[in-house]
Amino acid sequence: MACNEAVCASIVSKCMLTQACNCELRNCTCCKDCFSCLSYLYSECCSCVDLCPKPNVSSSELSRISQVEVLPDSVPELFLVLTEEADSLDRWTSLTFPTDFDASVFKGKPDKEMKYKTINQEQEVIPKKETITVNCTVAYLSQCVSWQKCKASCRSMGASAYRWFHDACCECVGHNCPPFGVDDSRCSACPDTDDDEDDEGVFEEEEEFDLDKAEEAAMGLAEEANRETKEAKSKFNM
Repeated sequence: MACNEAVCASIVSKCMLTQACNCELRNCTCCKDCFSCLSYLYSECCSCVDLCPKPNVSSSELSRISQVEVLPDSVPELFLVLTEEADSLDRWTSLTFPTDFDASVFKGKPDKEMKYKTINQEQEVIPKKETITVNCTVAYLSQCVSWQKCKASCRSMGASAYRWFHDACCECVGHNCPPFGVDDSRCSACPDTDDDEDDEGVFEEEEEFDLDKAEEAAMGLAEEANRETKEAKSKFNM
């Protein structure tokens, strides 16, 4: 797993300065201190300090593939209200972590007037970018869902974007987040480890089947209504 600098830069810098993660995995004398320092971001950021266990090669490839999309009609205030506390119905689980942004993202547009200054080439240095740390919140739906259901659910929660993994796990991404949140499938009840079939195909087939059933039911009701109308007319003519 590659280091997610957008998520981990701030906390890893602190842990490296305090030397809480200054050891190797094979002789992990600092593992306990590092785990405490990285706190709830340990699983996300352990790769940044080379202290992640070897990945499980038998894990599903589907969880590593995802589709993403920005939701232009987002409502950040609604998403924050829904995710600030644990959902009482366990429909989703929330994850909040600090992330760094270039301060210019939060500043207004620059002045139209351009200003120049001349400096000696020997004195020229690249200025350090000013960063602002904000909290990012993502929500993982508990159950497996189809791609369209993922998009609809995240939109109804006011999310700014969504990420649908091919193992049918759905992640709704909040406002102050790196592009498309966390690239890791973490739904609590998805995927079903007892079923190794392609979940994407299964869910799409189920949706089509439900649609066919609805159309058949509607046609049946229409035919029954026409039959009752004809019977009523025949009785009236008698």
